[in-house]
Amino acid sequence: MKARTVGAVLLAAVLAGCTVAQEPRARSAPAPVTAPAPSANASAQAAAAGDIPGVVRKVEPSVVTIAHDQGTGSGVVWSKDGVVVTNAHVVGDVERVEVAFFDGRRADGRVRATDPDTDLAVVDVERGDLQPATFQKTLPAVGELAVAMGSPLGFQNTITAGIISGLHREIPGSAEQGIRSLVDLIQTDAAISPGNSGGALVNGQGEVVGINVAYIPPEQGAVAIGFAIPGATAVDVVGQLLRNGRATHSYLGIQPDQVTRDVAAELGLDQARGVVVLEVVQGGPAAQAGLEPGDVITRMDDAPIETVEDLFGELRQRKPGSQARLTLIRNGRSQEATVTLADRPN
Repeated sequence: MKARTVGAVLLAAVLAGCTVAQEPRARSAPAPVTAPAPSANASAQAAAAGDIPGVVRKVEPSVVTIAHDQGTGSGVVWSKDGVVVTNAHVVGDVERVEVAFFDGRRADGRVRATDPDTDLAVVDVERGDLQPATFQKTLPAVGELAVAMGSPLGFQNTITAGIISGLHREIPGSAEQGIRSLVDLIQTDAAISPGNSGGALVNGQGEVVGINVAYIPPEQGAVAIGFAIPGATAVDVVGQLLRNGRATHSYLGIQPDQVTRDVAAELGLDQARGVVVLEVVQGGPAAQAGLEPGDVITRMDDAPIETVEDLFGELRQRKPGSQARLTLIRNGRSQEATVTLADRPN
């Protein structure tokens, strides 16, 4: 499904959204930097170690299919009184959807709120006897069982299994498309396909550790590289959407861009790393901290900033009103600036 904010998704990634229409794709580029992918045997052994049928029985009443005139995706029941969480790119810009449940029943749904920054959305469903999923608020361990549940390509109630392959992943190039959501993700080798977006990534205890969101397609040379939004992020953002109709996000007040080789040469930098400030928003946090166009951000507190996705990921970890120490290169010299982050404007 075409996400409303993108015409092409992210260098080597595809949003695992609805099953109708050409999946958004990105121009050719290397896959994300990851740890070596686990072998099929390792994944099978990990899956065999868990009671997958038991996990499925526990969670399948909480996984739904979301359909509208642009296609179908997946979702997870949040509360018994009719709240479902899914991806913002699954619902797109529609206001009404149909929700299909494991028991065969269907109900009308209304999109209540969306948060493009994390690609999450909540849908109110006209049904009050639902079984909510349990969301894990801490990150899973690399190597533990991962079960993906959803409706890939319209095949409802599909189960795939693997392991947690990595944490704190980002999709290189996503920022070039103006997408802030594909950072700080869980990586899994449980098969994720178009239509899985918004569905559940579940651990061996039947807890939702993530909301499935994207995958690297095989034509990019990938073998089972999928991504999910961490459960803790979902708990935080969905809670805000239900309370306030929107979620807060830290705002720096700059237009960032990647330091390419050409940019590095122009600025006299030794390496093509970091984020160059193209513009500074007047009166914004960066302006108040003294940042200027042409500055190159290389660190935020103790975290290195090598890409725009790194910058977005670090901002994701911080609350509006908190302070961050930026390390900058200006006119070939390193210096520091302390910025007080604001709430990003709508």
